[in-house]
Amino acid sequence: MYKFLPIIKTLIWGSESWQLSGVAGSLSVVYEGPEKGATIAELLSEQREKLVGKRNYQRYGDTFPLLIKFIDAHLPLSVQVHPNDELAMKRHNSFGKTEMWYVLHAEKGAYLYSGFNRLLDPNSYCQMVENGTITDALAKHEVHSGDVFFLPAGRVHSIGGGTTIAEIQQTSDITYRIFDFNRLDKNGNARELHTELAKDAIDYTVFSDYRTHYLPCINRPVELVNCNYFTTSLLELSKPIKFDHSALDSFVIYMCLEDDCEFTDSSNQVITLHAGQTLLVPASNDKLSLRPIGSAKLLEVHN
Repeated sequence: MYKFLPIIKTLIWGSESWQLSGVAGSLSVVYEGPEKGATIAELLSEQREKLVGKRNYQRYGDTFPLLIKFIDAHLPLSVQVHPNDELAMKRHNSFGKTEMWYVLHAEKGAYLYSGFNRLLDPNSYCQMVENGTITDALAKHEVHSGDVFFLPAGRVHSIGGGTTIAEIQQTSDITYRIFDFNRLDKNGNARELHTELAKDAIDYTVFSDYRTHYLPCINRPVELVNCNYFTTSLLELSKPIKFDHSALDSFVIYMCLEDDCEFTDSSNQVITLHAGQTLLVPASNDKLSLRPIGSAKLLEVHN
């Protein structure tokens, strides 16, 4: 089991803490233990399917398939979209980016944008970007702690200020910025927009509801998202629980959202995960015991 040093990204709107990253140039480094100082790429090169599972290794090779973040938005993020796998591979030789959000904290009145509230086409989209009214066409959602949004590649979105969010996504750092609220960077320059690139990446489909709805339950996993790239469940624990993940053929990631949790694996390795930390459990390490210290809230992610 591995904990990693967070990679802090300070941005114009706030900050990101990359908890687990296989993105080139921002590789996560093991925080403690015998492999302290090793990158996720080095672990994967050495352990291969023992780390990620046979199916994942066949599909992704030496690239760790997920990027795990905490996002602290003081100001709104740009309105943006991410390409799907096909378009990203064609343009950037990269995976696309499907992702999800779990809202950890939201100030009163905080909101985010996800999807459209009306039907647009590429021409009307470009017109609204040009005249600065694109946010009028976006579905605006007031958010609260515990809200979940699934964002398949192609869905236009933006996180509003006053929110802290856990984000699970494909390993990709490709973002097409559509609108940046007319703000300037520290040098007085506007950030680059990618209006034309985004035009062909957008899914213009309108949905009646963009939230993911679920019923919380104590001491058992509650599935939030199950897609082609990851499955994420919410764990709220008040007592110890055991898992047998041998049927998954996948790594398992735990993001600790509240309080602390002690993990014990089949080799009797014990690691305590604190709020704001993330743990990677190799695919070969498929028997786990979790003991909340007090109570604990976690996201469980696998592929």
